[in-house]
Amino acid sequence: MLDDVTTQLRRGVVEFCALGLLAAKPMYGWELASALTDRGLIASIGTLYPLLGRLRDRGLIVTFEQQENDAPGTSAGPTRKYYRLTDEGEAHLAAFRSQWGPFTRNVTEILEKGLAS
Repeated sequence: MLDDVTTQLRRGVVEFCALGLLAAKPMYGWELASALTDRGLIASIGTLYPLLGRLRDRGLIVTFEQQENDAPGTSAGPTRKYYRLTDEGEAHLAAFRSQWGPFTRNVTEILEKGLAS
């Protein structure tokens, strides 16, 4: 039963966690998936790409390709597809951030104290 709760909580916030990571810096898929799996927010990289597709379809992120550079003086590495936020993505994340603090404070207060204030 607790696993079901955790799954529902993840589904509710993983989109915003991905946007938050991309707000810090553009990332390629594997890098983003690692950051989210390391924190237990997605099960595998396979669950990330459908999410990224939905975010792109909604205009919240865009992709660009960039060739990785190895150490100076060596040949360049592979070309990777990176993801970054759009202005709409920044606004969407900002709206979520403005709601998240009050929401989590209210939930924590209710869980810890009930309705007594």
